[in-house]
Amino acid sequence: MRQIAAVASETKRQIGILITRSGDVACVIVGDDRRISIPDLSDYRSSGMRLNGLRCIHTHFHNEPISQEDLTDLALLGLDMMVTVQIAPDGIPGRIDYAHILPRNVGDRGWDITSVPDSGRLNVDFLELIQAIEDELSRIDRRPTLEKREKAVLASVITGPSGPAKESLNELKALAVSNDLEVAGVIVQRLKRPDPRFFIGKGKLSELALKCTQTGASLLIFDNELTPNQIRSLTDYTELRIIDRSQLILDIFARRAVTREGKIQVELAQLKYLLPRLAEKNTAMSRLTGGIGARGPG
Repeated sequence: MRQIAAVASETKRQIGILITRSGDVACVIVGDDRRISIPDLSDYRSSGMRLNGLRCIHTHFHNEPISQEDLTDLALLGLDMMVTVQIAPDGIPGRIDYAHILPRNVGDRGWDITSVPDSGRLNVDFLELIQAIEDELSRIDRRPTLEKREKAVLASVITGPSGPAKESLNELKALAVSNDLEVAGVIVQRLKRPDPRFFIGKGKLSELALKCTQTGASLLIFDNELTPNQIRSLTDYTELRIIDRSQLILDIFARRAVTREGKIQVELAQLKYLLPRLAEKNTAMSRLTGGIGARGPG
């Protein structure tokens, strides 16, 4: 911490490090005086883990607490922990704040934040704490079986009157249930206009990712039409399967088509829908394993 604080104080830039559970420094990040930008961490993802095995420690200059942006990165990137260290004007590290996700929401919060005045008061076994969190999360089995349905979280962005939007969301729930899905949660956000990159606000997106982690859901279904770029951005940030209302409906038709002509018509509709989206899937294609939104009639 003293080394990080000295460099941060001299450069007047936030310094961040990503540390593995074995104590190795995986990455050093240099930001500006207000924030850092965490790089792509997809190499540290593991299908068998709920978290990615990295904790982020970075400096703060202006005596601010852990920010909403820090909490968003914690949830979206699946970090073990987010830690911030206040740097005093003389370059000495001061107050430490650390946050980690909770296996279940407490009130309206899906994470826990703790503050200590200095490193001398930092009396916590990080590895033991993270292991306890993962043990709790591991009890949530994501794999669907013959007796248990795949879990999905539904998302809706409302830009107009709430009445028709609520009816549409209720219909989406019914469609999901009819397609043998278990609805693990619903998140709604009202926006003047959808976010061009994620469609939903980034703060709400972190809430969605957290809800999926806590419930064992592996699928996000939007009650809106998503562009190929938005599907790619959402997939890259959440490491989840993302489909929209149209793809869910096509999947239902694919499961229920009986005649040869009907199967061909459904398959043609699916291919026309997926064609502009295939070029945008990037590394997400390597994660396709069939299931909702990825099956065909033949």
